[in-house]
Amino acid sequence: MSESIAYPPAGATARDRTHTLFAQTMWYVALTAGLFALGAYLGRDLVGGVGIVAFIAAFASLIGMQFAVRKSLNLTVGLLAAFGLLMGLATAPTLAYYASADPQALWQAGGATALFIGGFGAAGYATRRDLTAIARIGSWALVALVVFGIVLIFVQIPGGALIYSILGLVIFAGLTMVDFQRLRQSTDINSAPLMAASIFLDILNVFLFFLQLFSRREA
Repeated sequence: MSESIAYPPAGATARDRTHTLFAQTMWYVALTAGLFALGAYLGRDLVGGVGIVAFIAAFASLIGMQFAVRKSLNLTVGLLAAFGLLMGLATAPTLAYYASADPQALWQAGGATALFIGGFGAAGYATRRDLTAIARIGSWALVALVVFGIVLIFVQIPGGALIYSILGLVIFAGLTMVDFQRLRQSTDINSAPLMAASIFLDILNVFLFFLQLFSRREA
C-alpha cells in the first residue's frame, strides 16, 4: 500500500485528506466486493447450514474491526477482507439459487444497485444539509424492518415480501446518503476500513432487495 495514500503529508489540507479518505475507502469497498465475489464462487455448492456459520463469523469479523481500528490498521483491513470473503460464503447458496433459477434477475439487480448507490451516494456526498436525523430514523427503521421480516416468516401477509423489499430500499436510500456524507466530513484515514464495511453493507442489502423485486416481477 502506498504511504502517500494511507498517510497524507502533514501539511495536507482538510480537503486533501478528505479526498484521500474517499479514494482509500472506495479501494477497500472494491477489495471487499472482490473477496465477496470470490467467496460466493467458492461457496456455490455449500448447504444452508454452512452459510449460517459463515454469516456468524462475518458478523464476528465486523465486531472485531471496531476494536482493531484503535490498534492496527493492517489488522482492521485483514478483518475487513475476512468479512467480505465470509459474507460471500454466507450468501453463496442464495446467489447460486438465483443463478440457476432466474439469472436475469441477478444482472438486473446488479445494474439497479449500481444506479441506486451511485445516485444516493452522490446526493449524500454533495448535500450540505445535516443528515444526522436521517441516521437515527434509519437505524430504528432498520430494526423495525428486521422485526417485520421475522413476522413474515411465521405470518402470511399479502404482498408482504414486496412491502419488505420496498421499505428496505427506502431505508437504505437514507443510510447510503448518511454514509457518504460521513465520508465527506471525515478526515481520519484510519476510519476508511470501517466506512468501507458500512458502504459495502449498503450495497449488499440494496442488491438483495432488488433481487427479490426483480425475481418477483419475473415470476
